[in-house]
Amino acid sequence: MHTRGAILRTSPGRYEVAELELDEPRAGELTVRLSAAGMCHSDDHTASGDLSFGIYPFCGGHEGAGVVVQVGPHTPGFVEGDHVVFSFIPACGRCRWCATGRQNLCDLGASLMHGSRFDDLDSFRLRLADGTPVGQMNGISTFSEYTTVDVRSVVKIDRDLPLDAMCLLGCGVGTGWGAAVNSAEVEPGQTVIVMGVGGVGMNAVQGAAQAGADHVIAVDPVEFKRKASYLFGATAAVETIEEAAELARGHTNGQGADSAIVTVGVTSGEHVAQAYAAVRKAGTVVITGVGPGSTPEIPLADIIFYQKRIQGSLYGQCSPTFDIPRQVQMYRDGRLKLDELITARYRLDDVATGYQDLHAGLNLRGIIDFEPQ
Repeated sequence: MHTRGAILRTSPGRYEVAELELDEPRAGELTVRLSAAGMCHSDDHTASGDLSFGIYPFCGGHEGAGVVVQVGPHTPGFVEGDHVVFSFIPACGRCRWCATGRQNLCDLGASLMHGSRFDDLDSFRLRLADGTPVGQMNGISTFSEYTTVDVRSVVKIDRDLPLDAMCLLGCGVGTGWGAAVNSAEVEPGQTVIVMGVGGVGMNAVQGAAQAGADHVIAVDPVEFKRKASYLFGATAAVETIEEAAELARGHTNGQGADSAIVTVGVTSGEHVAQAYAAVRKAGTVVITGVGPGSTPEIPLADIIFYQKRIQGSLYGQCSPTFDIPRQVQMYRDGRLKLDELITARYRLDDVATGYQDLHAGLNLRGIIDFEPQ
């Protein structure tokens, strides 16, 4: 099959749209026509060089939803016409992590950055016209009109659901919402700081609010995002972490926030240290943002004597086969805002423009809309 996809030939680099050849699905695989793809900051990290892949060129995109157009042989449970949400982390359902309810740590994730099939590092499904293999981001590549994927990377949803909103469940919603609900373990009455309220951070805001936090303090230098955060449950929105820390201390008799969730687009050690200083004794700092790599300067004695916790959070500690259906129901019930997250729509050829807008602070979440206009 012929398809078009946004690829990077090098990293650092710039996304360009190329004509690609796509293999038909084999056993345990599906070919999906994309309806919408979220433009997550992680895809931009691959262009900037903050993240690197095992093969170039590779086709970007790891957040999306679409319609199954072909089912591989001996692949029960799916038929043509099924609607699916992609999960950027696959779930085998059998490894130690899946078996203990931590699908976000599935062993299949070990090969995500290689761009090949999870269980065969020499097997690819995309190629350039000259036969050069093209890696698939997280094994799915949602920046392509069509993609062939492993069934362990998709969750089937009802056909009446809007696929543009559903595409956000594949990464940004679970990552942010889960950072608050699962990783920070927000409880009713608590005070929570969210550093960076873009596509991931805004979901941390609504996760904290839904978990019952009395005070949810959004931090972002972009005024548009601060104003938008109130719609998702923020009780205050400020420009700097210093302001947020002062507000938190005012709500907690000088103690500090119960948790601070770091969802800055390009996270540094300084961000983590600032969040650490803003939380109370036995408070929690949750880190979800990706950065070029630096160690926060935090005194060892401070960690011990104040018993604070620094918690990494991958995909918000979500299990996609459980959490995506749960989030779908929350959306149906009007308790999870998805449509409001979409602030701009782009065509596939405008991927580079979409990321320029992201850097300019214009979007909560831009999406690639593949549907005919």
